[in-house]
Amino acid sequence: MTTNTASTASTANTAYAVHQIARPAGFPDASDFALVRTPLPEPGPGTALVENLLLSVDPYHRGMMDGGEGGFELNTPLEGRSVGRVLASRDPGLREGDLVFHREGWRTHALVTLGADGARKLRGYPGVPLEAHLSILGGTGLTAYAALTRTAALRAGEDLFVSAAAGGVGTATGHIARLLGARRIIGSAGSAAKVRHLTERLGFDAAFDYHDGPVGEQLAKAAPEGIDVYVDNVGGDHLEGALGSLREYGRIAWVGAISTYNGDRSPAAPRNLFEVVHKSLRLEGVLVRNHTNLQEELEEFLVPHLRSGRVGTDTTVVQGIDRTVEAFLGMLRGENLGKMLVRLGD
Repeated sequence: MTTNTASTASTANTAYAVHQIARPAGFPDASDFALVRTPLPEPGPGTALVENLLLSVDPYHRGMMDGGEGGFELNTPLEGRSVGRVLASRDPGLREGDLVFHREGWRTHALVTLGADGARKLRGYPGVPLEAHLSILGGTGLTAYAALTRTAALRAGEDLFVSAAAGGVGTATGHIARLLGARRIIGSAGSAAKVRHLTERLGFDAAFDYHDGPVGEQLAKAAPEGIDVYVDNVGGDHLEGALGSLREYGRIAWVGAISTYNGDRSPAAPRNLFEVVHKSLRLEGVLVRNHTNLQEELEEFLVPHLRSGRVGTDTTVVQGIDRTVEAFLGMLRGENLGKMLVRLGD
């Protein structure tokens, strides 16, 4: 990532933002981005100036970097989920000092309007870390909650398999499924260390490294009696393996397809796709933007468990706006445990 060289001096009137300056060819490179220094913006009527405290880097950003409809424009600040504190406000719904969730991330400061583009004032929950609002209480947790309670309708006593289980959505899925009464929870991950993290720290009943052999064979060994629900963050061979292990009337909540993010956007159909018919399975995609109405329900469900310590925030935190791209690339490489975040300031 390059740095705008107009000035390197840091002042109270300075803001920084990460711009995308080139389209990635396959896996993104740091040279596709630049850290740009700008004057501190001033709030106009109906807006508030927010100093960002935490930024989220997410897998969906990779697809938007290719441009096209709904994609990122070059040489403009990137967007992303963020939590910040109001410095000055001309929005009647926001006061100085309020904590705000918004989508003007990948920058140190932003102008936001309450209710626009998902901007909302955060409740203060004593005993709950701020990181929770971008992890298990944020988009990742909301995705997992919607996948389990609405899309897959997980019932107590059922068995679950989740792919990319050591990532943000995966860890949240494991926590929430346990609270919902899942009988056995199986996860896949990309290293032996992550497998140990799942079973020894997060309470998964079984886990395997997908590098160690065919996913279908490893899943069948980990769940010899089959599974009822699959939360899919990977696609490809993971989906094929899950189709083989799902019991009759099983459900698949398809969240993402990490296996295709830096190449072909259309994963090859599993060779056993007819199992959907043969077993009367249901497969449905999950888009978190369709479930924002569940935010309050999610917080009521999880906050008591966060306060008690039964559930953790499960985050990997990188310090500094200048390391945002590093955090993003690390997340794509699977270097994080739980949700990857960037902390700004102290």
